[in-house]
Amino acid sequence: MPLDSDQSLSPEELQRYHRHLILPDVGEDGQRRLKAARVLLVGAGGLGSPIALYLAAAGVGHLGVIDADVVDTSNLQRQVLFGTRDVGKPKVAAAETRLHDLNPHVSIASFHAKLTSANALDILRGYDIVVDGSDNFPTRYLVNDACVLLGKPNVHGSVIRFDGQATVFGAEGGPCYRCLFPEPPAPGTVPNCAEGGVFGVLPGLIGVIQATETIKLITGAGESLVGRLLLVDALRMRFRTIELEADPECRACGTHEITTLQDYDAFCGLTSGSTAATMTTDIDNDAGPGEITPARLDQRLRAGHAITVVDVREPYEWSIARIGDARLIPLNSLPQAAHSLSRDAEIVVYCHHGMRSEAAAQWLGDQGFNRVLNLVGGIDRWSLEVDPSVRRY
Repeated sequence: MPLDSDQSLSPEELQRYHRHLILPDVGEDGQRRLKAARVLLVGAGGLGSPIALYLAAAGVGHLGVIDADVVDTSNLQRQVLFGTRDVGKPKVAAAETRLHDLNPHVSIASFHAKLTSANALDILRGYDIVVDGSDNFPTRYLVNDACVLLGKPNVHGSVIRFDGQATVFGAEGGPCYRCLFPEPPAPGTVPNCAEGGVFGVLPGLIGVIQATETIKLITGAGESLVGRLLLVDALRMRFRTIELEADPECRACGTHEITTLQDYDAFCGLTSGSTAATMTTDIDNDAGPGEITPARLDQRLRAGHAITVVDVREPYEWSIARIGDARLIPLNSLPQAAHSLSRDAEIVVYCHHGMRSEAAAQWLGDQGFNRVLNLVGGIDRWSLEVDPSVRRY
């Protein structure tokens, strides 16, 4: 890609990048391009960790990292950018310390914030390439639309369980994310990593591929994944590619109907509210319509209210932890088991963090169950706020 390559290398940098300098497809010119490059990494999690480490090690001169989270113990199984001593720290702060230690020649810009439609264009505008290491659909659509509007390549990757994928969207002549996925899946139908789990080494594998593609775009080396989607099955260790084409009817890069950024939580169906009953008199302030907090549910159960508690997780999750006298009905079994639930009963549904149960509550509401609530934060929040003897996972 056409980047300013007018960057001299110091004697220390010549030594540091020696293995690049002797590569015919990189050489000193390629290393200068890396030094001049400005790359924004969206997300410093499982994918972002190896991406950040390898881009910094490669000598990308200006690396931006945006992430609103703090390091949690559960991150350390796959987020190799962090150590135990970083638990509780903002991810971007811990990342900046680690990356400066890895390569002091790299300038790091940290954004301890969530990427939103209000700030995305301003932040992305200052970078040549955007690498999407996010783990949710609203951010993926946001990154895609912002990159299309600004004309920035979007190096995409995603993982779930044992499967991953990677490609380059938004490059000249290639498709964008909306060409492949014009509309997001219905809420709750595709689990995120917190709900579905992820094989710890898989984000490392996909993240390294994303870093590889980023370096190739900067240096012009090799053949990029533009127009090809790489699919990785880590359980069977199989790789295959699918050819992709730009969709002339794509609202983002085809017809260019999308001219501004939108509310992506609403677009992906993640805003509060459903056809389930609101029951606002029994909901705490941090619960929206159709929701109940663990503390309020515990209060109502202790007061003797007749509540049917339904667990929509999988049997293996049920074996790890459960709430009291809850009934297990996995989400995919709900249509077959719904007849066994009373339409007049007060029902509270829960899962691990609240996404699958949100979909279950909405579906039950659509079927005429008028007193259904979703447990905000799921069994994980129940363990944190009500019963610490319930194991977290």
